[in-house]
Amino acid sequence: MVVPAKPPQLSADEKRDALLKAQEMRSKRAELRGRLKKGSVSLHEVLDACGDEVVAKMRVAYLIQSLPQVGKVTSKKIMEEIGINENRRVQGLGKRQISALLERLG
Repeated sequence: MVVPAKPPQLSADEKRDALLKAQEMRSKRAELRGRLKKGSVSLHEVLDACGDEVVAKMRVAYLIQSLPQVGKVTSKKIMEEIGINENRRVQGLGKRQISALLERLG
């Protein structure tokens, strides 16, 4: 029988810092999604910045849905056609998946 690992015990300061960092990342991702929606940044530019923590940890589905005129249904269809799991994050995309996304949406 495998015993699940307990999460680390964090001090109050460590918890506060983690919550602040998470909030900052969510704000930055929301701002990036807004820029994508407006067209002030391209999908190609975002995928080129996949080393950035804000982009790397974003779910691919949210990234695609941030593009103009792409909703949940279209995004799901595109991801199924390319073979991207619905829970995949940008940092987990392979080169072929990235090129297929850019070819389809770029």
